[in-house]
Amino acid sequence: MRIALDAMGGDHGPAPNVGGAALALAANPDLTLVFVGDQGQLDPLLAAASLPAGRVEVVHAPQFVEMKEKPGEALRRKPGASIFRAWQLLAEGKVDGLVSAGNTGAVVAGGVVTRRFLKGVHRPGIATVMPTAKGRCVIMDVGANVFPKPRHLLQYGVMGSVFAKHILNIDRPSLGLMNVGEEEGKGHELVQKTFELFRSSTFTDRFVGNIEGRDIHRGAVDVVVTDGFTGNVVLKLSEGVLEFVVGLVNHEVIGSLQAEREQAQLALKGLLAKYHYSAVGGAPLLGVEGVCIICHGSSKDKAIASALGMAALDVRVKLNEKIVTELETLPGGDE
Repeated sequence: MRIALDAMGGDHGPAPNVGGAALALAANPDLTLVFVGDQGQLDPLLAAASLPAGRVEVVHAPQFVEMKEKPGEALRRKPGASIFRAWQLLAEGKVDGLVSAGNTGAVVAGGVVTRRFLKGVHRPGIATVMPTAKGRCVIMDVGANVFPKPRHLLQYGVMGSVFAKHILNIDRPSLGLMNVGEEEGKGHELVQKTFELFRSSTFTDRFVGNIEGRDIHRGAVDVVVTDGFTGNVVLKLSEGVLEFVVGLVNHEVIGSLQAEREQAQLALKGLLAKYHYSAVGGAPLLGVEGVCIICHGSSKDKAIASALGMAALDVRVKLNEKIVTELETLPGGDE
């Protein structure tokens, strides 16, 4: 398989992308990487990394989208930027997927502009994996579609369920709709209409109904369905709470220890390694032809390697084919 890597994306430039690529190539012998970026910066890094011969290519793209840039403006001013060039390779069928730690809005915009959506998908969405008391769950959408229609959310539930089953190995994923209360009839028109769609769909036996924010980390469901605005707030809030709690524990608890301080610090470090985003690597943009994994902007080598590994796994299990098959079971029409 061939995966395009936006080598210029991320807060730290091409170095961690190359470092992560080296780890991914070693762990995935069937993987070939196409680095998309400034060849002048990439060549010395690639030479120093001593990557396997015949499994690395470079597509020159000197421009890149900065984190602070607006996606629409970047598309107009820099159509040849690394992330858009990677999307072009995917649209042309020259790669099976792409990975980027760059500007999330630009990554999504590149996918939307190609208009190469899976059959039955009206709008792609970003899925992310979050830890729970019972294991892991998928939340979708976390930023791609802030003004969805009920039909979009129904499709997100289907796509998130397929991802949970074939990537997280959850046999029959349960689904819940993010709302301000558990009772039927709660919330605004969007969630009420989406609730009705789930109840009348082929997924009704796995749809538990409305859930609240506190239910996510309790593990109440395996797939959480929500709009991109709410999902992104939930994601960033969870990240912030984790940092806050870890800081308190480190200062108030571990800081007060004497003999067992070193052991406690190791335990906390191990816990963080288990739940840190680098262990997963990135969030897939589901609903587009091919595979797209969006990484955290601050991703280092391990996170990039994990994201490339996820992209490779998505290709191996033919995730998109399975998504299309499940979407075909839904009633037709938009709402």
